[in-house]
Amino acid sequence: MKPFFLFYAALFLVLTSCQNQENKFDKTKPNILFLLADDLGYGELGCYGQEIIKTPSLDSLAGRGMQFTDFYAGNCVCSPSRAVLMTGISSTFNTIRGNSGSFSGDRWMRVTLKKSEMTLGEMMKTAGYQTAFIGKWHLDDPNDVSTWAYNRGFDFAVQEQWSSRFGGINYDEELHWINGKQDSVYYNWEDWECKDEFRTELAFDYLDKIDQKKPFFLFMSYRAPHGHERQIGNKDIYADRGWPANERLHAAKITLLDKQIGRLLEKLEEMGEMENTLVFFTSDNGPHHEGHNHEFFNSNRELHGFKRDLYEGGIRVPMMAVWKGKIIPGTTTNHISGFQDILPTLAEIAGIEVPAQTNGISILPVLEGKEQAKHKSLNWEFQLDGWGRIMPDGGFRQSARIDNWKGVRYGLSHEIELYNLATDISETNNVAKDNPEMVQRMKELFEKNRSETPGFPYGGAVQNYKAKDKNTLK
Repeated sequence: MKPFFLFYAALFLVLTSCQNQENKFDKTKPNILFLLADDLGYGELGCYGQEIIKTPSLDSLAGRGMQFTDFYAGNCVCSPSRAVLMTGISSTFNTIRGNSGSFSGDRWMRVTLKKSEMTLGEMMKTAGYQTAFIGKWHLDDPNDVSTWAYNRGFDFAVQEQWSSRFGGINYDEELHWINGKQDSVYYNWEDWECKDEFRTELAFDYLDKIDQKKPFFLFMSYRAPHGHERQIGNKDIYADRGWPANERLHAAKITLLDKQIGRLLEKLEEMGEMENTLVFFTSDNGPHHEGHNHEFFNSNRELHGFKRDLYEGGIRVPMMAVWKGKIIPGTTTNHISGFQDILPTLAEIAGIEVPAQTNGISILPVLEGKEQAKHKSLNWEFQLDGWGRIMPDGGFRQSARIDNWKGVRYGLSHEIELYNLATDISETNNVAKDNPEMVQRMKELFEKNRSETPGFPYGGAVQNYKAKDKNTLK
């Protein structure tokens, strides 16, 4: 019997070894936690120079990893910015270049991602990840569930739906749909400190049910400090400050977002998952000016512009990454990068081929402190929508960055402005007349480094669109 015992013992050891190797292989792929704020300015975190609004959790997170000083959102408002993030396709080649596109002259409609465009969720799912999305999607047709997050690569998805002004069903914005329309849950602001607490609890429920043998990709699309959350349950935060009520609300939303992120990170620590989790935090565009004065808390520090601007204030955003054992704590990089670089970065981390659709560059080398490839240029194209707004110059805006040179043009009838960010980060000194060759390079980028896409014609939508009122967004 002894030889048989030795044989089965050896066989057991081999099988156990194979199983352990398989589990170890899975665990060598890190979990990915992507945290996205909504309309958070470059200067609204303590680690980025904010002196009034308290953000201890994010400040601590920054100290545990790497901060980016020259990181850019995909665009200057939510839909086109998130489209860049989800597909790895930069602004001037992306399907979505505004919150809505112009069709048939004066008809404005939400534009969706193409089914042929792979999303982060779809890519990570093919890499063997459990995928989840919670929060604001804003890349869909409200009336076509196949375009919602659940059907674009996320195994578990909870999203709100804004549709009333797009001619769709007028769902309540506080109703959050689960896995398409399989179920729903309602957010009542009086029951929670803020909507981000509600969404964090949804994340806890998801994490309690994951398969801990497989890595997860959790995309948290938070609400703060977007202007549309006009009520929060916590009335105490900053109540003793003599600020206008709208500014107390704005600051409270940021501090409460910080608190919820801290809770989520603590949850992962308790689960033993933080040891093998790569965390990203950033914002979808610059600070809003909707019921809040972006200068009150110096939300952009010295940057010029805000949400809907293609000046630095509208597109340069905070970005940090933490990955224990891979990213050196307390480091800072001035590498110029943006949303289109996230998809190829995650592909490389997940050990899969980078999708051909992306024109981003993986920033994994910079995260690991290695030599990093650079973009020859970054450029953006944006279309203001015509919902109740006068459309100056068709609402069409362009900008580009080449090294430290920044070009901006609002409308084809305007001259290109040129700024040297190395000496003029506030974009106050237009040096176009002194640098005609660089202006010409910017012009060529604006005209040639792009593609056509329905709803967003070059030069802007219908110039003579009759707005419902005389509110002009600048």
